[in-house]
Amino acid sequence: MPVSIVQADLDRPSGFQHLLKKAKEDLSSAKEKVIPIIQSVKENGDKAVKEFTEKFDSIRLDSVVLDPSSIQTNVPRDVQTAFLTAKKNIEEFHRAQKRDSWNVKVDGNLLGVKYTPIPSLAVYAPGGTALYPSSVLMGIIPAKIAGVKEIQLVTPPQKGGLPDILVWLAQILEIDRIVTVGGAQGIAAVAYGTETIPRSEFVVGPGNSYVAAAKSYLAGIGQIGIDSPAGPSEVCIIADESANPKWVACDMLSQAEHGEDSSAVLLTTSAKFAESVSKELEIAFVERPKRLEMKKKAIYENSCICIFPSLADCVTFSNLLAPEHLEIQTEDPHSVFGGIEHAGSVFLGNYSPVAMGDYISGTNHILPTAGGSRIYSSLGVDSFLKRVTFQEITKESLNRLYPHVKLMSELEGLDEEHGTSVKVRYEEDLK
Repeated sequence: MPVSIVQADLDRPSGFQHLLKKAKEDLSSAKEKVIPIIQSVKENGDKAVKEFTEKFDSIRLDSVVLDPSSIQTNVPRDVQTAFLTAKKNIEEFHRAQKRDSWNVKVDGNLLGVKYTPIPSLAVYAPGGTALYPSSVLMGIIPAKIAGVKEIQLVTPPQKGGLPDILVWLAQILEIDRIVTVGGAQGIAAVAYGTETIPRSEFVVGPGNSYVAAAKSYLAGIGQIGIDSPAGPSEVCIIADESANPKWVACDMLSQAEHGEDSSAVLLTTSAKFAESVSKELEIAFVERPKRLEMKKKAIYENSCICIFPSLADCVTFSNLLAPEHLEIQTEDPHSVFGGIEHAGSVFLGNYSPVAMGDYISGTNHILPTAGGSRIYSSLGVDSFLKRVTFQEITKESLNRLYPHVKLMSELEGLDEEHGTSVKVRYEEDLK
């Protein structure tokens, strides 16, 4: 059963319309299950958190908060070196995103923007087989650079103790505490705070559908801020015959390895190249059987190779798709990139697989999915900064602009107080 290959035409979208519908994760059933959990944690605090942890994780907790500096860890030196290298690169890239407050004179008045960090952050780190310590770096480093003062790591408890790598990262990143509570109850605990868990005003990080549903629900009622709504991982690859079909197949499979609901879409102008990539996928299934059924389902059911008449059509379609990850493996990738408007993160050239951004290059891998890059951006320093606008009005400007304020406030029916608040100053100056 080879991957689906479609002769695509933007004027006849029926062959690829299903790709544009984007399999946004339907969280409605998960939300129904997490809302009672959230309410219970809100009302009963630590008691509810411990009860749900025992129910879902089969672990009875005495304490739900740990001081990372008090825990001994044993992380191999080569693993430390890898993560320290990633940390350095991520810090360097994100430091370049720092913003300075600014001001400008407008009509004689001093106007400006002052940037201030959000006060507190919780970074969720899944446990068990879905352990993503790299996401801890991605969530905490830009927040630290933005100036967030209170940061806690939220992660499910483990029967054998927390993974050394998570504790070690918490130590080197100098976060305030580790909250050993997972799932919807963990998100609710940091969203509302409990007797022992401080409240966080922003929550980021990957998790299962219940974690995603809890974040989405709590953000929807204005209790927390979150990174962009998350769905299954995805990659779009624009490639011509100059690309290596084996490398492209590997990149498609690297997304399929995330889960059976992941998707990998190849856009090309060459039927020959499309067939070559399809063959390489089949060879990879034989040579690398780990997570085979999951990868096959992702490739056969959620992925596709689209053959378009031109690279310009590939770019147009990619912008419609607005993928989480976009790779451009063409003879002139920068020229193609010039037409890209919507993507979470873009990987230029044959030597830029998504995995480099996932781990080590320095860009952030917490990205909008399911077409979200049309309105959301990757996580970054900006994600943790607020804009506070300010103005200092001069007496001369107020007197000059008052007649316009008078007319506008009268038009909106707010002249009695809005208009008067300016008028009394105007009249005072006439005395």
